[in-house]
Amino acid sequence: MRSSLTLVGTLWAFLSLVTAVASSTSYFLPYWLFGSQLGKPVSFSTFRRCNYPVRGEGHSLIMVEECGRYASFSAIPSLAWQMCTVVTGAGCALLLLVALAAVLGCCMEELISRMMGRCMGAAQFVGGLLISSGCALYPLGWNSPEIMQTCGNISNQFRLGTCRLGWAYYCAGGGAAAAMLICTWLSCFAGRNPKPVMLAESIMRNTNSYAMELDHCLKP
Repeated sequence: MRSSLTLVGTLWAFLSLVTAVASSTSYFLPYWLFGSQLGKPVSFSTFRRCNYPVRGEGHSLIMVEECGRYASFSAIPSLAWQMCTVVTGAGCALLLLVALAAVLGCCMEELISRMMGRCMGAAQFVGGLLISSGCALYPLGWNSPEIMQTCGNISNQFRLGTCRLGWAYYCAGGGAAAAMLICTWLSCFAGRNPKPVMLAESIMRNTNSYAMELDHCLKP
């Protein structure tokens, strides 16, 4: 089956899938921030956390060593992280949608034209911009009490204290940057221009179909 993408378009589809998967996977993994609490390693993303304290017998704190998401959206430690969750999630969804369409373009003829490819590239730029905005918002939540407890009670906005950024944060940001810069540029050359013969045939088919419908409506 003939592809609707050029050779550059095939590379664009592959990179679109890689960047979308990298950013989306990083979004769901709780490894954006690493710290420690009660002698146990702790990690966060925007809406998930690994290892958290609970009250044990005698009102002492013990660490539960498991990963999970916060019970509700309002339970996310700070407003900045709530905004980051929404913005980054929207960007990942947009990148995944474009990547799916690009992969389908490798298998389906006449699916992605030159203009359609450029529009999809613009969508990728917006998706990457949303994820980048989420990464920029993330440090604004480092002054919340929950994060300060993990980072030695000395963390603040854009200051980590004893914590450090995790690989998932860099992966999400790197995927967003690649989508904005590389994929957006490649999308300009991804789609094939329709052949004049195929375009004429399409116009003739549409004209004949319209004429048949008009003739049918005029018949008594």
